[in-house]
Amino acid sequence: MPSVDTFVEGVRSGDRAMIGRAITLVESRNPNHQQQAQELLHLLLPHAGNSQRVGISGVPGVGKSTFIENLGMLLTGRGQKVAVLAVDPSSGRTGGSILGDKTRMDRLSADLNAFIRPSPSAGVLGGVARATRETIVVLEAAGFDTVLVETVGTGQSETMVADMVDFFLVLMLPGAGDELQGIKKGILELADMVAVNKADVFEKKLKQAVTGYKSALHIMSDASPDWHPPVVTCSGLTGQGVPELWDRIEKHSRIMSENGERDFRRQNQRLTWLKTHLKDRLLDDFYGHPAVQTLMDAVESELREGSSTVSSGVERLLAAYRGDKP
Repeated sequence: MPSVDTFVEGVRSGDRAMIGRAITLVESRNPNHQQQAQELLHLLLPHAGNSQRVGISGVPGVGKSTFIENLGMLLTGRGQKVAVLAVDPSSGRTGGSILGDKTRMDRLSADLNAFIRPSPSAGVLGGVARATRETIVVLEAAGFDTVLVETVGTGQSETMVADMVDFFLVLMLPGAGDELQGIKKGILELADMVAVNKADVFEKKLKQAVTGYKSALHIMSDASPDWHPPVVTCSGLTGQGVPELWDRIEKHSRIMSENGERDFRRQNQRLTWLKTHLKDRLLDDFYGHPAVQTLMDAVESELREGSSTVSSGVERLLAAYRGDKP
């Protein structure tokens, strides 16, 4: 294992192999590795924070991988260094589009100014989110200008991603009349922009889709008084509308930087992450406590038999964790 100083030097110089090893270190759940990872992150932190962090969400089949590759190629063509990360706690193999479709991004994968990294293969959302947040620090310290964080478009992972990016983009398909019935209000509340993808395939449905999504956004409160989430159309396959979409994201960045909301948003994200990380660590500590492990089987058995209440079981387990005397 290289020293922390060697890691710092390799990351700061843009050594791709060392960047990959540093991310692997950050993702590790080994206690010794975690201690070294925290030392590394502490040294890299002063060099981080300068990227544009963009979250990209959308239901499976919306075309995220194709869109991300087209956007990534646009940005590297403009001289940017682009990193793509995935947050997918549902599967360690094929659950998310980056994890399953990384090989489809063959052009972006081969681009020396791009770096694609799937989420860790282990399951829990908190662990994946922790690794992703800390991976962003590594990539920013390595000089990446834009970090695209992709999520699978279902469940709590959207909120997690929104809490670690500057801009949250939601990809939708045309056919708004039917789809609006099934759209979760929560994901639209998180959106800084809605992009109707596959505009080249569903041309006739575009106008209806845009009108529908605009109406849905109109009844929601804007996160910023200086920004109302626009609805745009694009094609990840042909690139239609993608440059204009990125121009909107850059406009948002300028506005949020000038009015101070970008810094305020990042400050709140760090505080939110503190509380989330504390909860995760406390849960790990709780379930790993010997007295809790000893008592857990008995409590679960009583609940199955119906001879005890859930509240009683919780109180007994917490008492065992605290070391209360009977």
